[in-house]
Amino acid sequence: MGEVVAVIKIMPNGVDVDLEKLKENLAAVVPAGIELNGIAEEPIAFGLVALMATVVVGDVEGGTDSVENAFAEVPDVESVQVAEIGRLL
Repeated sequence: MGEVVAVIKIMPNGVDVDLEKLKENLAAVVPAGIELNGIAEEPIAFGLVALMATVVVGDVEGGTDSVENAFAEVPDVESVQVAEIGRLL
């Protein structure tokens, strides 16, 4: 079984969300077996900033589902979606 790198876009529910605290909360809920390689900030518009989390997961069906679901349950998260995905060479 190989590994897949995914970039997951996390949208906070407002411009007043403490992004550093949100990053800590996201890192705390990463499921076992999934490696978090970092969280970057991406300006969107009007002061809204998305977080782009890079994770490494196993190359299995539904590989990112558990981390997407975990991120969606974190307070102050509006939405979660996979932005990019590719095989790890």
